[in-house]
Amino acid sequence: MRELFFLLGFFLFGGCCSLPDDVTWQRFEYVDPEMGVDFHLKFYAKDLATAEHIARKTYARVEDLNAIFSDYNPASELNRLSQNPHGQSVKVSRELFDILQRAQTLAHETDGAFDITAGPMIRLWRTARKQQKLPSPIALANIKNRVGFKKIKLNSRNRTVTLLAANMQLDLGGIAKGFAVDEAMKTLKANCIRRAFVAASGDILTSGPPIGQEGWRVLVRNVDQFGNLYPRTVHLRHQALSTSGDTEQFVKINGRRYSHIVDPRTGYGLTHRTQVTVVSKASAKSDSHATAISVLGHKAGLTFAKRKEIQALILGLKSEKPCVTQSLYWRLW
Repeated sequence: MRELFFLLGFFLFGGCCSLPDDVTWQRFEYVDPEMGVDFHLKFYAKDLATAEHIARKTYARVEDLNAIFSDYNPASELNRLSQNPHGQSVKVSRELFDILQRAQTLAHETDGAFDITAGPMIRLWRTARKQQKLPSPIALANIKNRVGFKKIKLNSRNRTVTLLAANMQLDLGGIAKGFAVDEAMKTLKANCIRRAFVAASGDILTSGPPIGQEGWRVLVRNVDQFGNLYPRTVHLRHQALSTSGDTEQFVKINGRRYSHIVDPRTGYGLTHRTQVTVVSKASAKSDSHATAISVLGHKAGLTFAKRKEIQALILGLKSEKPCVTQSLYWRLW
């Protein structure tokens, strides 16, 4: 009887966020520069003061994560980890250990197509893009021993990380924004917001739909029967969607087009022109899976998507006539 009373009390007094009467709530929209991109929040709240308070709390959470994950900020926890002597076990925050564990799982699943140790290659490629000049084979050889997902050792019991090579540089660019989007949505839900849209660049996460609508409206590039590109509307609810590709960020060197996305196995930007869209339940997963499939390429990417039951849409752009391929589990249309 005591247990029943406790459970009843929990639902009466602790469950205020489960079913808010939000049908008369107002829609609020915010955008703030976070993690190097415009970070969008759209949600329904009972009044402006409440919305402002919740938006501030949500952006504060994202800023806290950026202080952990940033590869640009020398003082970030990620960069401080890289600066420790190799072979030394370092206890890290729960957030950093969580994201490293997810990244390492995907690295093993893709045999290194997704690899957060590729930081030295990514920095070298950023310089190459600015100079419009390919990295030299010597420069790539000099950093090769600093890259490789097997050079990270994680201890989940002690929550420690050991980097097994000197001068390693971790880069969470293919998963950090998605992770932050997930955490932003958790903050909104913890504050009784159940109809929300969160987006950081190409990473989108939704909860309940806008009032009176079937879902949050998102445009996805598609190809008609004649090979013409057009924006197709999809409606998301309780889903994440991420897009990865070189449609906007690329460089031409010696007449060849290279993506800003680096293949950790080669050290060069991708040349197989694709745009990958992935739908999942969580943004960290859709973000990292979209990046991994982009690196794997069309055939291997579809094989991976089938094996992991991933909803993926691959838009091929290299040929004169664009084409779209859906993975076996694509369900949006």
